[in-house]
Amino acid sequence: MKDKSNTDKEQPNNPLHGVKLADIMEQLVDHYGWEKLAQKININCFKNNPTIKSSLTFLRKTPWARDKVENLYLRMIRK
Repeated sequence: MKDKSNTDKEQPNNPLHGVKLADIMEQLVDHYGWEKLAQKININCFKNNPTIKSSLTFLRKTPWARDKVENLYLRMIRK
C-alpha cells in the first residue's frame, strides 16, 4: 500500500491528481450553471434534465466527454 506522500511524488505536476470527478462537476455547475455548461460542452446530459449523478454516469463511460470536462475545469481554476 502506498502512502499519500509517495503518490504525490509520482504525479507532482498533475493538477487533476486526487480530484474526484464529482468534485469537478460540482465546481463547474456552481461556477457556470447547467445552461452555460451545456453551451461550453455540447452534450445531452448537460441539456436534458441535468443532474450531477446522470452526468457522472455518462462521463465515466465516455472518455472524450470526460476529457472536455477536465479541460474546462483546468481552464476555470487557472483563471
